[in-house]
Parts: sequence; structure tokens; C-alpha cells
Amino acid sequence: MPKLKVHNLTLNYEQQGSGEPVILIPYLTADHACYAFQVPEYAKHFTCISVDLRGTGESDSSPTAYSTELLADDIAAFMQALGLQSAHISGVSLGSAVGTWLAAKYPAKVKSLSLHSSWPKTDLFIKTVVEGWQTMAKALPSVAEMTIRGIFPWCFTPELYAARPDYIQSLAEFVRGRPAQSLASFIQQSDAVISHDADAQLSRITAPTQITFGRFDQVTSTRFADRLKRGIRHSELVVFEECSHAPLYERVEEFNGKTLEFLQRQAGAAPRAVAV
Repeated sequence: MPKLKVHNLTLNYEQQGSGEPVILIPYLTADHACYAFQVPEYAKHFTCISVDLRGTGESDSSPTAYSTELLADDIAAFMQALGLQSAHISGVSLGSAVGTWLAAKYPAKVKSLSLHSSWPKTDLFIKTVVEGWQTMAKALPSVAEMTIRGIFPWCFTPELYAARPDYIQSLAEFVRGRPAQSLASFIQQSDAVISHDADAQLSRITAPTQITFGRFDQVTSTRFADRLKRGIRHSELVVFEECSHAPLYERVEEFNGKTLEFLQRQAGAAPRAVAV
């Protein structure tokens, strides 16, 4: 796996495909492999660059406090080290929060923005849920087990658990098989979720943006749709019916189709002017 030195850290990444670059930013606890169901399709049309954020996968951790803005700074420096002037940016959940900061702070680097299961500012509900995950992580033998027992039920509908228990089990085994995230890194990363506030940054985003939600998501529910849609001027909204927080796993074909269609519309388009 290739690695790059960024901000005195080594960041691990994977690259597949050819065409305009798409940077895929993982969600809480996950490494680059979380996009295993998307990369094979995206890579038919784009160069897919999936990165391990600091403190996840095979990237280095750091003792400093994490924030979604800091993680966005990491991605901007990663792009510079890779020699990319701009790229399509896509993220799910935490990855979307990082993408929001990246597009607001470094607009010239973002050709298009895909925000899946996103939110502009952490509210009391999200804070309470994530603090519960932190409590579970401290009590269970690994972050992976916390993810399966604590985070999975917020990501998938009860109907999916009932109809496809073998699929849920296969996702659990996939999580157990990935490089382990330390408890300390999880607390740092989840603290970044709790402190996330990009609400005032939305108007700075100039890239064409796709915003998606699962209809039955409770954590980052459609309660955030209007604020994101109104705040980001060149944005469009997609809601995946019968899905919770993770349509990329719940409805793989539909998710890939609708997100890839957006990306293909932006490919080759001239970048929008950056306001000064």
C-alpha cells in the first residue's frame, strides 16, 4: 500500500482506476476499505483514491486533539503531496464533515463535493449518541466490537437485520478483519465528531454538491437536509428510501448509480469561480 508524509504523519492510501481523481474519505472508525462496494464501479470511470485518516487503518496517529477541520487540512496536504491541484471529494458521515471543511477552506481543490449522511453542526442528539459509543468502546475489548454492537444498529434498519442476517454478519466479519483502531484514536476521532461545527462555512462552498440521506437515518437525519441545501448554493438533494445511516451498504446498486451519475455529470466541467 502506498504511503505519503503529511503534517509529520504518514498517511496510507489505495489508488485504483483511471480518469479524474475522486478522493474517498472514510467515516468514524473506518479505514479506506470501507468503500469496497463503491470503488469497483467508480474506478471504471475515475481514479479512486481512498485514504486512511490519521489514527485509522495503517496511517499514523498523533497525540493532539482531532477536529474535522484538522482532518480536512490533512486531506489538503495529502492532495498537495500527491500532486493533485483538484479532485472530486466524497465522504460518508465523518468523511462528509471533513469534506465540508475541505470544500469551504480550500475551494480551488474541490471539483465536486459528495456529502453522504452529513450534518452541518453537531446537536445534542448526535453528541449523546456518540458519547454512548465512547462509553461502550471503553467497556468492550475492541473498537471493532463497539462498532458492531454500538454503531451498526444506527446504520442499518431493523428490516435489514431481519431480512439479511447473513449480510450483517459478513459486514461484522469485515470490520473485525480490518487493522484495529486504538481506543485512544477512537476517542480523538469521535471527539472530532462531537465538536464538529461547519455551519458558518457552508456559504464558502463553491463546488457543485450532492447531499444524500437515508430516509430512516436518526443520527444524521433529514432534519439537516434543509440547512445543508440552503447553505450550499450549488447543491442537490437525494434521499434513499428504506435506508438508515448507511445506504452505501443497504442499497449498494442504487447508491452507486445515483452517486456515480452525479460524479459523471461533474467530470470535465470547468471549475466554478472562487469568490474572494
